[in-house]
Amino acid sequence: MSVAFTRDEDHEAAAANLPDRPISPHPNLVTPEGLAQLEAAFAEAKAAYTAAQASGLINEDRTAMARATRDLRYYTARLGSAQRIEPVSASERVVFGCRVTIERDDGRTQAFRIVGEDEANPAAGSISYVSPLAQALLGKTVGDEARVAGASVEITAIDG
Repeated sequence: MSVAFTRDEDHEAAAANLPDRPISPHPNLVTPEGLAQLEAAFAEAKAAYTAAQASGLINEDRTAMARATRDLRYYTARLGSAQRIEPVSASERVVFGCRVTIERDDGRTQAFRIVGEDEANPAAGSISYVSPLAQALLGKTVGDEARVAGASVEITAIDG
């Protein structure tokens, strides 16, 4: 057997042993939308797993099966530990699930919704409740200041 074939097989075997996706040690708080996202991701992982099994090419493409198995384990664990938090219609304090608007020292205004870890997407305006920014803001009210990364921010609005 050629060395080239051995290397391909070694690479394929290594890919088939993908490490598990890390599970956060924090409580798995989710908004109703976050729970729906987890359920959709679980369904996708289950479909990928079923497709990998049905293809009959598991020996040829162990990577697809390993990835599907790993994702299925991850989303099964995340759904099993999910703690759905109902949205608050109005709150005087920054709480999980609310949208908070801050003004930075340089005058920039930013608004973020505080959500669970799996649904956080800062580019889309949502941050994880365990992020340093969210941790600095939780429990505060409009007009309060918080220190984030050495800079001061002021809370200008809280929406449910």
